[in-house]
Amino acid sequence: MTAIESLIDLCEHVAESMGEQVLSHEMVKDEPVLTVKRESICKVLQFLRDDPECQFKQLVSICGVDYPERAERFEVVYNLLSMSQNNRIRVKLATTEEKAVPTATKIFSTAGWFEREAWDLYGIYFEGHTDLRRILTDYGFEGHPLRKDFPLTGYVELRYDESERRVVYEPVKLTQDFRTFDYLSPWEGMTDVQLPGDEKGTVPEHGWEEADKSLPTSKAAKGGK
Repeated sequence: MTAIESLIDLCEHVAESMGEQVLSHEMVKDEPVLTVKRESICKVLQFLRDDPECQFKQLVSICGVDYPERAERFEVVYNLLSMSQNNRIRVKLATTEEKAVPTATKIFSTAGWFEREAWDLYGIYFEGHTDLRRILTDYGFEGHPLRKDFPLTGYVELRYDESERRVVYEPVKLTQDFRTFDYLSPWEGMTDVQLPGDEKGTVPEHGWEEADKSLPTSKAAKGGK
């Protein structure tokens, strides 16, 4: 039996053991992926940890993914590792901003910080987490910066105010108008030697030696001698 066939059998074993709690299973880039019901995530994780054929005893990461076009826009992805079996598995579930995901902290202690990160960056709420607060952004930060609809400039900026002797938050203000870029290469801005692939205008006086000699020089193109 090949390694891929062994992983497929493992997916089928989990699906048969968990029944309707596993919605689907597949192989993605030679790695097993399970999609489970949101409310069943703890049961599935505990089975993967404790079952003798699985032994996924390490939770490597929990991350969020945002699909704004979906009815349940967020995916929560759990990456597990079995050192004894030398296998990895990925578990996914779908949720929304309003629907809470059961915390996995009672099964894997490492889930605590991972869930805080998903809350901070996506606004995914984990029910039962005892310390669900921001972990990467400031406590006064507005919004969740990894959502697809979060503006690149953010909503507010912070600075230290000397008169008030504290950090203050202010609405974002662009400090300059939009600039027009000509998309010329840096070399064209620094020298009059034309490089291969940079033929965007007239040939400079000291043209690229292999350039088409039939093209006019820069002086000739401008009517010069």
